Amino acid sequence: MARNPAAQTAFGPMVEAAIEQYEPPERRLVDDDLAASILPAGQRAVVRAMRWPLLRRLTISAGEKAVPGSWALISCRKRFIDDRLDEALQDVDAVVVLGAGMDTRGLRLARRSDIPVFEVDLPVNVARKNAALRRAIGPIPASVRLVPLDFERDDLVGTLTEHGYQTDARTFFVWEGVTQYLTEDAVRTTLAALQAAPTGSRLVFTYVRADFIEGRNMYDAAVLYKRFRQRRQVWKFGIDPDEIAEFVGTYGWRLVEQAGPDYYLRHYIRPTGRNLAASDLEWSAYCAKR
Repeated sequence: MARNPAAQTAFGPMVEAAIEQYEPPERRLVDDDLAASILPAGQRAVVRAMRWPLLRRLTISAGEKAVPGSWALISCRKRFIDDRLDEALQDVDAVVVLGAGMDTRGLRLARRSDIPVFEVDLPVNVARKNAALRRAIGPIPASVRLVPLDFERDDLVGTLTEHGYQTDARTFFVWEGVTQYLTEDAVRTTLAALQAAPTGSRLVFTYVRADFIEGRNMYDAAVLYKRFRQRRQVWKFGIDPDEIAEFVGTYGWRLVEQAGPDYYLRHYIRPTGRNLAASDLEWSAYCAKR
């Protein structure tokens, strides 16, 4: 299981989030003071080296040359999700993170709320995270529950209920950086499972554009296409922004807003004064249950 190619991608976004913490608060795209602590020792060492501004700038610049707008994409999508969750927190009864990876959102939330958080991911990632959390912080907060599940094979709601999830709970669902790794059938099956969520529930998810998955538009990210579509073939699903409203509407969700490059530039990047682009490759969608 440890060689599952999709599972291996769980660490990359957290490395970027951890490096961002060395930026001054007014220049930081996302706040996550726990990101570095749950990384493996080797990656923590790399992150610590980034405390030197010149090395950090060179590293970010190298990534931007390879895939323009990629650095801000990861940080800004996390910020967007954090903002939407903060806005909705008083109006929901539970949080479910689908494909949680090594994300620390549930831990950070546990500091200020006892709302139950269910972190769902592949068994290999759940095992890694359990070990990483116990090393980094000791006992896992009682409000955070790690739920092993394969989206391609397992019953999502049934597995959640086995871990204490109440199906009548108004739920904030987070599905970050996951849909592109699933087949369309698995994406639709997941949305069908969420269709029974009560009114007042929220869903925020990210997706890669369909024309990239199909090889029709590279969005200056040919290196990612080669890595994820040709060599490793782990990115499988894509959809276009103008199709999202109808797509989620089929499963009882109303599209509230979407965040793409213009949104990220206007709300997050320009206020910091940093000279960063935002890629058009991946978008975030925020929905409410009808």
